[in-house]
Amino acid sequence: MSLFGDHKMTAAGLKTLTLALACAGVLAGCSESRKNLPVFDGVAFRTSAAAVDKKVSRAVFEAQVRNAPASLEGAREAGRFAGTRYCIENYGTSKIDWAIDIDDPATPLPLDGDILVLQGTCNP
Repeated sequence: MSLFGDHKMTAAGLKTLTLALACAGVLAGCSESRKNLPVFDGVAFRTSAAAVDKKVSRAVFEAQVRNAPASLEGAREAGRFAGTRYCIENYGTSKIDWAIDIDDPATPLPLDGDILVLQGTCNP
């Protein structure tokens, strides 16, 4: 017997459950949200990652890291983390072809104000 009794969890049901749990977490912990952020180079960065154009391909995504000047090295790793999480959630892989060489510390990071913007392609 599974966690859900004799019912099988469908992909749609799992997505709905995940969304409901995420919403509940947001509503329950708004004041503590900064505590739950991963820390890179001593800084808790807010990150996001989403497809550039879902209609064309979800594989091509953009990861954003807010307050990047607080630690450019930390922001680089936070961007890698956001991209990896995005690709795992959407493709089940952590392989990413980045638009720039994010492994080279000499590569200038693309900033839009104080937001680091990295683009990549999930490589399943």
